[in-house]
Amino acid sequence: MTAPSPRAVTISAIAAEAGVSAPTVSRVLNGRGDVAPATRERIEQLLRTHGYQRRGARQGERIGLLDLVFNDLDSPWAVEIIRGVEDAAHASGTGTVVSAIHRRASSTRQWLANIRSRASDGAILVTTDLDSPLHAELRELHVPAVVIDPAGVPGLDVPTIGATNWAGGLSATEHLIGLGHRRIGFVAGRPELWCSRARLDGYRAGLETAGLAVEAELIAPGEFDYESGFRAAERLLVLDEPPTAVFAASDQMALGVHEALRRRGLRAPEEVSVVGFDDLPEARWSSPPLTTVRQPMAEMGRLAVRTVQRLVRGEAIESPRVELATELVVRDSTGPPAR
Repeated sequence: MTAPSPRAVTISAIAAEAGVSAPTVSRVLNGRGDVAPATRERIEQLLRTHGYQRRGARQGERIGLLDLVFNDLDSPWAVEIIRGVEDAAHASGTGTVVSAIHRRASSTRQWLANIRSRASDGAILVTTDLDSPLHAELRELHVPAVVIDPAGVPGLDVPTIGATNWAGGLSATEHLIGLGHRRIGFVAGRPELWCSRARLDGYRAGLETAGLAVEAELIAPGEFDYESGFRAAERLLVLDEPPTAVFAASDQMALGVHEALRRRGLRAPEEVSVVGFDDLPEARWSSPPLTTVRQPMAEMGRLAVRTVQRLVRGEAIESPRVELATELVVRDSTGPPAR
Protein backbone atom coordinates (compact mmCIF):
# COMPACT_ATOMS: atom_id res chain seq x y z
CA MET A 1 0.00 0.00 0.00
CA THR A 2 1.41 3.41 -0.95
CA ALA A 3 1.88 5.87 1.91
CA PRO A 4 -0.15 9.07 1.59
CA SER A 5 1.67 12.06 0.18
CA PRO A 6 2.67 14.92 2.51
CA ARG A 7 -0.19 17.02 1.07
CA ALA A 8 -2.80 14.29 1.47
CA VAL A 9 -2.09 13.15 5.02
CA THR A 10 -4.68 14.24 7.56
CA ILE A 11 -4.87 14.47 11.34
CA SER A 12 -7.34 11.58 11.28
CA ALA A 13 -4.88 9.41 9.33
CA ILE A 14 -2.08 10.22 11.79
CA ALA A 15 -4.41 9.45 14.71
CA ALA A 16 -5.46 6.10 13.25
CA GLU A 17 -1.86 5.03 12.66
CA ALA A 18 -0.83 6.15 16.15
CA GLY A 19 -3.81 4.44 17.76
CA VAL A 20 -5.08 7.66 19.38
CA SER A 21 -7.92 10.09 18.83
CA ALA A 22 -7.75 13.03 16.43
CA PRO A 23 -8.01 15.53 19.36
CA THR A 24 -4.87 13.97 20.85
CA VAL A 25 -2.96 14.65 17.63
CA SER A 26 -4.33 18.20 17.65
CA ARG A 27 -3.07 18.69 21.21
CA VAL A 28 0.43 17.62 20.12
CA LEU A 29 0.31 19.96 17.12
CA ASN A 30 -0.76 22.84 19.36
CA GLY A 31 2.02 22.23 21.87
CA ARG A 32 -0.33 21.21 24.68
CA GLY A 33 1.26 19.51 27.68
CA ASP A 34 -1.58 17.08 28.50
CA VAL A 35 -0.26 14.22 26.37
CA ALA A 36 1.80 11.33 27.72
CA PRO A 37 5.50 11.62 26.69
CA ALA A 38 5.55 8.25 24.91
CA THR A 39 2.35 9.08 23.01
CA ARG A 40 3.67 12.52 22.08
CA GLU A 41 6.90 11.02 20.76
CA ARG A 42 4.99 8.43 18.68
CA ILE A 43 2.76 11.11 17.15
CA GLU A 44 5.67 13.47 16.45
CA GLN A 45 7.55 10.65 14.72
CA LEU A 46 4.55 9.96 12.48
CA LEU A 47 4.18 13.66 11.69
CA ARG A 48 7.82 13.73 10.62
CA THR A 49 7.55 10.50 8.63
CA HIS A 50 4.54 11.74 6.67
CA GLY A 51 5.87 15.29 6.35
CA TYR A 52 2.63 16.63 7.79
CA GLN A 53 2.02 20.35 7.46
CA ARG A 54 -0.98 22.34 8.50
CA ARG A 55 -3.41 23.20 5.71
CA GLY A 56 -2.24 26.40 4.05
CA ALA A 57 1.43 25.71 4.72
CA ARG A 58 2.36 24.35 1.32
CA GLN A 59 5.75 25.06 -0.20
CA GLY A 60 5.81 28.41 -1.96
CA GLU A 61 2.81 29.79 -0.04
CA ARG A 62 3.72 32.61 2.35
CA ILE A 63 2.04 32.78 5.73
CA GLY A 64 3.34 36.20 6.81
CA LEU A 65 4.86 34.85 10.02
CA LEU A 66 8.44 34.41 11.27
CA ASP A 67 9.66 32.44 14.29
CA LEU A 68 12.31 34.02 16.54
CA VAL A 69 13.89 31.44 18.86
CA PHE A 70 16.20 32.06 21.84
CA ASN A 71 17.79 29.69 24.30
CA ASP A 72 16.76 32.10 27.07
CA LEU A 73 14.90 35.39 27.30
CA ASP A 74 16.29 36.63 30.62
CA SER A 75 18.76 39.15 29.19
CA PRO A 76 18.44 42.77 28.01
CA TRP A 77 20.56 41.57 25.07
CA ALA A 78 17.60 39.49 23.89
CA VAL A 79 15.33 42.54 24.12
CA GLU A 80 17.60 44.46 21.73
CA ILE A 81 17.52 41.60 19.21
CA ILE A 82 13.73 41.43 19.47
CA ARG A 83 13.48 45.19 18.91
CA GLY A 84 15.45 44.92 15.65
CA VAL A 85 13.47 41.90 14.44
CA GLU A 86 10.16 43.58 15.24
CA ASP A 87 11.21 46.78 13.44
CA ALA A 88 12.02 44.96 10.21
CA ALA A 89 9.13 42.50 10.42
CA HIS A 90 6.56 45.22 11.10
CA ALA A 91 7.86 47.31 8.20
CA SER A 92 7.26 44.36 5.85
CA GLY A 93 3.85 43.45 7.27
CA THR A 94 5.15 40.24 8.85
CA GLY A 95 4.23 38.89 12.26
CA THR A 96 6.68 37.29 14.69
CA VAL A 97 6.41 34.52 17.27
CA VAL A 98 9.06 34.59 20.03
CA SER A 99 10.02 31.35 21.79
CA ALA A 100 12.60 30.22 24.34
CA ILE A 101 13.79 26.61 24.29
CA HIS A 102 16.06 26.76 27.38
CA ARG A 103 18.62 24.39 25.81
CA ARG A 104 16.24 21.45 26.26
CA ALA A 105 15.54 18.86 23.58
CA SER A 106 11.93 18.58 24.75
CA SER A 107 11.39 22.32 24.24
CA THR A 108 12.92 22.11 20.77
CA ARG A 109 10.55 19.26 19.84
CA GLN A 110 7.58 21.23 21.13
CA TRP A 111 8.65 24.27 19.11
CA LEU A 112 8.86 22.14 15.96
CA ALA A 113 5.40 20.74 16.70
CA ASN A 114 4.09 24.29 17.02
CA ILE A 115 5.55 25.19 13.62
CA ARG A 116 3.87 22.17 12.05
CA SER A 117 0.59 23.32 13.56
CA ARG A 118 0.56 27.00 12.63
CA ALA A 119 3.20 27.08 9.86
CA SER A 120 5.92 29.70 9.52
CA ASP A 121 7.69 31.36 6.62
CA GLY A 122 11.11 31.23 8.27
CA ALA A 123 13.01 30.90 11.54
CA ILE A 124 15.63 33.09 13.21
CA LEU A 125 17.60 31.24 15.88
CA VAL A 126 19.70 33.24 18.36
CA THR A 127 22.91 32.01 20.06
CA THR A 128 22.17 28.38 19.46
CA ASP A 129 23.32 25.43 17.39
CA LEU A 130 21.36 24.50 14.30
CA ASP A 131 22.37 20.86 14.29
CA SER A 132 21.80 18.47 11.41
CA PRO A 133 18.55 16.84 12.67
CA LEU A 134 16.93 20.20 13.40
CA HIS A 135 18.12 21.58 10.07
CA ALA A 136 16.68 18.55 8.27
CA GLU A 137 13.30 18.94 9.96
CA LEU A 138 13.08 22.62 9.07
CA ARG A 139 13.91 21.79 5.46
CA GLU A 140 11.17 19.16 5.38
CA LEU A 141 8.76 21.82 6.59
CA HIS A 142 10.12 24.25 3.95
CA VAL A 143 11.15 26.70 6.70
CA PRO A 144 14.41 28.52 5.84
CA ALA A 145 16.54 29.48 8.84
CA VAL A 146 19.07 32.15 9.79
CA VAL A 147 21.24 31.99 12.92
CA ILE A 148 22.19 35.12 14.88
CA ASP A 149 25.42 34.87 16.90
CA PRO A 150 25.88 31.12 16.38
CA ALA A 151 27.02 29.07 19.35
CA GLY A 152 29.78 27.42 17.34
CA VAL A 153 31.45 27.57 13.96
CA PRO A 154 28.58 26.90 11.52
CA GLY A 155 28.96 23.62 9.68
CA LEU A 156 25.68 23.70 7.76
CA ASP A 157 24.57 25.67 4.74
CA VAL A 158 22.68 28.14 6.92
CA PRO A 159 23.31 31.91 6.85
CA THR A 160 24.69 33.35 10.07
CA ILE A 161 24.81 36.92 11.38
CA GLY A 162 27.19 38.03 14.10
CA ALA A 163 29.51 40.80 15.20
CA THR A 164 33.27 41.27 15.03
CA ASN A 165 33.79 39.81 18.50
CA TRP A 166 37.54 39.27 18.12
CA ALA A 167 38.11 42.85 16.96
CA GLY A 168 35.94 44.11 19.80
CA GLY A 169 37.97 42.20 22.38
CA LEU A 170 41.16 43.53 20.85
CA SER A 171 39.99 47.17 20.86
CA ALA A 172 38.90 47.02 24.50
CA THR A 173 42.24 45.56 25.56
CA GLU A 174 44.22 48.05 23.48
CA HIS A 175 42.24 50.90 25.03
CA LEU A 176 43.24 49.81 28.54
CA ILE A 177 46.87 49.25 27.53
CA GLY A 178 46.93 52.71 25.95
CA LEU A 179 45.83 54.19 29.28
CA GLY A 180 48.85 52.57 30.93
CA HIS A 181 47.35 49.39 32.41
CA ARG A 182 49.57 46.33 32.49
CA ARG A 183 47.60 43.95 34.73
CA ILE A 184 44.24 43.58 33.01
CA GLY A 185 41.73 41.07 34.27
CA PHE A 186 39.27 39.40 31.93
CA VAL A 187 35.82 38.02 32.82
CA ALA A 188 34.99 35.42 30.17
CA GLY A 189 31.61 34.28 28.91
CA ARG A 190 30.45 30.69 28.55
CA PRO A 191 33.30 28.80 26.85
CA GLU A 192 31.04 26.78 24.54
CA LEU A 193 29.91 29.92 22.74
CA TRP A 194 31.78 31.14 19.68
CA CYS A 195 31.44 34.82 20.70
CA SER A 196 32.98 34.08 24.12
CA ARG A 197 36.02 32.43 22.60
CA ALA A 198 36.46 35.20 20.04
CA ARG A 199 36.37 37.96 22.70
CA LEU A 200 38.87 36.07 24.83
CA ASP A 201 41.14 35.60 21.81
CA GLY A 202 40.94 39.33 21.10
CA TYR A 203 41.98 40.05 24.70
CA ARG A 204 44.90 37.67 24.41
CA ALA A 205 45.97 39.18 21.08
CA GLY A 206 45.95 42.67 22.58
CA LEU A 207 48.21 41.61 25.43
CA GLU A 208 50.60 39.67 23.20
CA THR A 209 50.88 42.50 20.69
CA ALA A 210 51.89 44.82 23.53
CA GLY A 211 54.47 42.32 24.81
CA LEU A 212 52.43 41.48 27.92
CA ALA A 213 52.06 37.97 29.28
CA VAL A 214 48.67 36.26 29.24
CA GLU A 215 48.29 35.19 32.88
CA ALA A 216 45.80 32.46 33.68
CA GLU A 217 45.05 33.91 37.13
CA LEU A 218 43.77 37.11 35.50
CA ILE A 219 41.13 35.24 33.47
CA ALA A 220 37.98 34.47 35.48
CA PRO A 221 35.00 32.43 34.24
CA GLY A 222 31.60 34.03 33.81
CA GLU A 223 28.11 33.23 32.50
CA PHE A 224 27.18 36.50 30.77
CA ASP A 225 25.07 37.60 33.76
CA TYR A 226 25.38 40.09 36.62
CA GLU A 227 25.98 37.51 39.35
CA SER A 228 28.85 35.77 37.56
CA GLY A 229 30.49 39.14 36.89
CA PHE A 230 30.31 39.94 40.58
CA ARG A 231 31.80 36.56 41.55
CA ALA A 232 34.58 36.88 38.98
CA ALA A 233 35.53 40.34 40.25
CA GLU A 234 35.63 39.04 43.82
CA ARG A 235 38.06 36.37 42.64
CA LEU A 236 40.29 38.86 40.79
CA LEU A 237 40.34 41.49 43.53
CA VAL A 238 41.77 39.14 46.17
CA LEU A 239 44.84 38.21 44.11
CA ASP A 240 48.18 39.08 45.67
CA GLU A 241 48.61 41.54 42.81
CA PRO A 242 45.07 42.41 41.67
CA PRO A 243 44.40 43.91 38.25
CA THR A 244 44.23 47.65 37.76
CA ALA A 245 41.59 47.14 35.06
CA VAL A 246 38.94 44.53 34.27
CA PHE A 247 37.49 43.80 30.83
CA ALA A 248 34.23 41.84 31.09
CA ALA A 249 32.88 40.05 28.02
CA SER A 250 29.38 41.47 28.53
CA ASP A 251 27.86 44.62 30.02
CA GLN A 252 25.89 42.66 32.57
CA MET A 253 29.07 41.07 33.90
CA ALA A 254 30.78 44.47 33.87
CA LEU A 255 27.96 45.87 36.02
CA GLY A 256 28.56 42.97 38.41
CA VAL A 257 32.22 44.04 38.53
CA HIS A 258 31.05 47.58 39.40
CA GLU A 259 29.08 46.22 42.35
CA ALA A 260 32.03 44.17 43.61
CA LEU A 261 34.18 47.29 43.53
CA ARG A 262 31.53 49.30 45.37
CA ARG A 263 31.24 46.75 48.17
CA ARG A 264 35.00 46.85 48.67
CA GLY A 265 35.08 50.62 48.78
CA LEU A 266 36.96 50.85 45.47
CA ARG A 267 36.19 53.46 42.83
CA ALA A 268 36.12 53.19 39.07
CA PRO A 269 38.15 54.38 37.29
CA GLU A 270 40.34 55.93 40.01
CA GLU A 271 41.36 52.55 41.45
CA VAL A 272 40.12 49.99 38.92
CA SER A 273 39.00 50.65 35.34
CA VAL A 274 36.12 48.61 33.92
CA VAL A 275 35.14 47.81 30.32
CA GLY A 276 32.08 45.87 29.14
CA PHE A 277 30.81 44.48 25.86
CA ASP A 278 27.38 45.02 24.17
CA ASP A 279 26.45 48.66 24.95
CA LEU A 280 23.12 47.84 26.53
CA PRO A 281 20.98 50.87 27.46
CA GLU A 282 21.87 50.56 31.15
CA ALA A 283 25.59 50.89 30.36
CA ARG A 284 25.26 54.63 29.85
CA TRP A 285 23.24 55.05 33.06
CA SER A 286 25.54 53.09 35.38
CA SER A 287 27.67 54.96 37.90
CA PRO A 288 30.09 55.77 36.42
CA PRO A 289 28.83 55.36 32.84
CA LEU A 290 30.40 52.22 31.39
CA THR A 291 33.07 52.14 28.72
CA THR A 292 32.05 49.27 26.47
CA VAL A 293 32.25 47.66 23.04
CA ARG A 294 29.07 48.33 21.10
CA GLN A 295 27.70 45.53 18.96
CA PRO A 296 24.76 46.46 16.73
CA MET A 297 22.26 44.00 18.17
CA ALA A 298 19.14 45.64 16.79
CA GLU A 299 20.71 45.83 13.33
CA MET A 300 21.62 42.14 13.60
CA GLY A 301 17.93 41.43 14.16
CA ARG A 302 16.86 43.61 11.24
CA LEU A 303 19.40 41.99 8.92
CA ALA A 304 18.26 38.53 10.00
CA VAL A 305 14.69 39.37 8.98
CA ARG A 306 15.76 40.71 5.60
CA THR A 307 17.95 37.64 5.02
CA VAL A 308 15.31 35.06 5.89
CA GLN A 309 12.74 36.90 3.77
CA ARG A 310 15.08 36.70 0.78
CA LEU A 311 15.37 32.97 1.36
CA VAL A 312 11.58 32.68 1.53
CA ARG A 313 11.34 34.40 -1.86
CA GLY A 314 13.97 32.05 -3.29
CA GLU A 315 16.51 34.84 -3.79
CA ALA A 316 20.27 34.44 -3.43
CA ILE A 317 22.01 36.07 -0.47
CA GLU A 318 25.28 37.96 -0.76
CA SER A 319 27.21 36.03 1.89
CA PRO A 320 26.44 33.04 4.12
CA ARG A 321 28.38 34.63 6.99
CA VAL A 322 27.97 38.30 7.91
CA GLU A 323 29.81 40.04 10.76
CA LEU A 324 28.70 43.56 11.63
CA ALA A 325 31.34 45.93 12.98
CA THR A 326 31.77 46.55 16.70
CA GLU A 327 32.79 49.94 18.10
CA LEU A 328 34.57 50.97 21.29
CA VAL A 329 32.48 53.51 23.24
CA VAL A 330 34.62 55.34 25.80
CA ARG A 331 32.80 56.66 28.87
CA ASP A 332 33.82 57.40 32.45
CA SER A 333 34.60 53.92 33.81
CA THR A 334 38.13 53.84 32.38
CA GLY A 335 41.18 55.97 33.08
CA PRO A 336 44.91 55.70 33.78
CA PRO A 337 45.98 53.37 36.62
CA ALA A 338 46.54 54.91 40.05
CA ARG A 339 50.13 55.85 40.67
